[in-house]
Amino acid sequence: MIKKNKIILLVGLIGSGKTSVGKRLAKSLGLPFMDGDLEIEKASGLSVIDVYKCFGVEEYRAGEARVMKRLLLGEPCVLASGGGAFVAKQTRAIAKEKAITIWLKADIDVLYKRTAGRKTRPFLQCSSSMIKDKLQTYMNEESPFYNEADIIVETKNENVENTVNRVLDALKTYVDANE
Repeated sequence: MIKKNKIILLVGLIGSGKTSVGKRLAKSLGLPFMDGDLEIEKASGLSVIDVYKCFGVEEYRAGEARVMKRLLLGEPCVLASGGGAFVAKQTRAIAKEKAITIWLKADIDVLYKRTAGRKTRPFLQCSSSMIKDKLQTYMNEESPFYNEADIIVETKNENVENTVNRVLDALKTYVDANE
């Protein structure tokens, strides 16, 4: 039985499935679902694209860190982080104390398929031909941070329910081993 006294934090690159998996995982666990990007939009009154365009990457990341801190210090839920939120040292430190972290790890082709053509991703505002290169750069830079997650689950080009079931199995194994 998975206890519902901790936040389940989903981390990973843009397109790894944090929101899709998170919504279904929350329903399966009977927990509320929170989305870091949506919370940034609520806090700022702007879309994440506009926050990024108006204030730049440093202020975007600072605001994201503030929002993540508030959410991680809140009530138990399933929380989908923004793509790079777990890179912030402060966010990782709070998550280690207050959450069970799950890296939804996807390969470059899966990420590309899920993100190409999407205009709502602030860190992929470039020509379609450049997206794969940008994703590879993010993967190279951010994977060492994601590797600090408590659990790693490979996301594949599969039905979301299959991924959710694998996350549930990994979560149960982790909780059983750490009780």
